[in-house]
Amino acid sequence: MTTRRALDGQVSALMTGLCAIWGFQQVAIKASAADMAPMLQLGVRSAIAAVLVWLLVLARGERLSLADGSWRPGLLVGLLFALEFVMVGEGLCHTTASHMVIFLYTAPMFAALGLHWKLPSERLKPAQWLGIAVAFSGIVVAFSGGSGGANGSSLLGDGLGLLAGALWGATTVTVRCSRLTDVPASQTLLYQLVGAGVLLIAMSAALGQTTINPTPSLIASLAFQVLLVSFASFLIWFSLLRRYFASQLGVLSFMTPLFGIGFGVWLLDEPLEPNFIVGAVLVLGGILLVSGYGWFRQRWGRWLVLRRE
Repeated sequence: MTTRRALDGQVSALMTGLCAIWGFQQVAIKASAADMAPMLQLGVRSAIAAVLVWLLVLARGERLSLADGSWRPGLLVGLLFALEFVMVGEGLCHTTASHMVIFLYTAPMFAALGLHWKLPSERLKPAQWLGIAVAFSGIVVAFSGGSGGANGSSLLGDGLGLLAGALWGATTVTVRCSRLTDVPASQTLLYQLVGAGVLLIAMSAALGQTTINPTPSLIASLAFQVLLVSFASFLIWFSLLRRYFASQLGVLSFMTPLFGIGFGVWLLDEPLEPNFIVGAVLVLGGILLVSGYGWFRQRWGRWLVLRRE
């Protein structure tokens, strides 16, 4: 059994870099939407990343088996992952990258609710229920700021982003409550990438969203999405989860929406409505309380011990 370690400065810096990459991906997709439909971008990047992960598996000599029955939940997580990206791709056509990243990162709230129902060890504490209530109130406030403008946010785009967060949360629950917990991370990632690649490219073709204008900015965006987002960052994240406390990594991952909002405002000149700012603060604060409960409780306990001494 691998012994988990507390975070150090080097890992914290690495997590900051990962969060910046994840926060920038929505901006990269949105910025290239005129040259390639967001849904097709997500499908192409997933398909290419799946090939890269497969080559890495072969290079490492890892054995991937379907005989253990993991293919059944594997098909489900592949479908959920693909549908999440469908919502993201279509949502970015109707809302800003800043809005999308906030609503997408409601996923931990949905995952916590699902795990509370499925696993006795994941029962939510009163403080976590308070966090869910705060996050839900933030969603309501953020939705009230939808402008519906062509270059701004809309209730449709925000709703698709929220649905994407729910699907991401469902993916987490499926992985945690199935045989996928015992298979290599690369196998689970392959299920997700293959499912997304196949379904998204097929849907793009069915919807007529196959026009590609191979500009330098589009090529750079796809290279970033494939190599850094779907390949390198996911593998690094899974590696960190094996060696460090998930609760501490989860707390640091909440820098991602902040980076996403910052990049959206800076690079895309996206507006920030007062309702959205207030709602985003409530959403992030509530989800941080849900996901970081264990970490906060541990820190609070240490502080009390030091005070008594």
